[in-house]
Amino acid sequence: MTRPNSSHTGKRRRNRARAEGPPELTNEQRDECEANIGHHFKDRALLDRAMTHRSATHGKTAEWSNERLEFLGDRILALVMVEALLERFPKLREGELAPRLNNLVSRETCAVIGAELALGQFLIVDNAERSTGGPEKPSLLANAIEAVIGAVYMDAGLEKARKFVLKAWKRLLQASPELARDPKSALQEWAQGEGLPTPVYRHISREGPDHAPVFTVTVQINGYEPMPGIGSSKQLAEREAARAMVAALGDQT
Repeated sequence: MTRPNSSHTGKRRRNRARAEGPPELTNEQRDECEANIGHHFKDRALLDRAMTHRSATHGKTAEWSNERLEFLGDRILALVMVEALLERFPKLREGELAPRLNNLVSRETCAVIGAELALGQFLIVDNAERSTGGPEKPSLLANAIEAVIGAVYMDAGLEKARKFVLKAWKRLLQASPELARDPKSALQEWAQGEGLPTPVYRHISREGPDHAPVFTVTVQINGYEPMPGIGSSKQLAEREAARAMVAALGDQT
């Protein structure tokens, strides 16, 4: 009777153990993702978890996915944005602050920030999710940026999380006076003032069931990179695209 090679048996056991553990980024991916985020994790397992979509958790969503970190990051983002708005606009009343806050913490805005940090290339999803463009879906990018906020908080505390948020949202905060207005009108007025053609909106995709569609559009102005927007209707998606473009233009508007 032939005995199994002990080294091969040990290797199989180690491979099986890795397969049964939580998903992980490679060290190279971690390095690149940390560079994009601007934070070096003491506990890199937190970064792995922030980048893990529930589709890749083999039924262990609560233990391995980024959903709980997203839940935490969403609350931290709201806190930091409220603090920033109160400091930036000391004379505004609650009714004037609320729309600015809603714009800054919206799913559409989070998706734009997630795309700017190129988080899609690091998201861990299963093959089925990847085949439908999962890593670049606005909903997954929004989840990922909130999970990153939660991960930074867990790794280094509130002050580090605050610094990360304020840096990532800097242009949006600078543009917040314009964001309180209708973004399509604000963008068109800016283009006219610069002697540029009217912004062009292009329909990119429609996803989701009939009762809950998700539209993606882009807005383009000559000489500037197109900006995406998502919403439950084409009109809302166009507004979010305009909002993202206004934010990208920053102090020029």
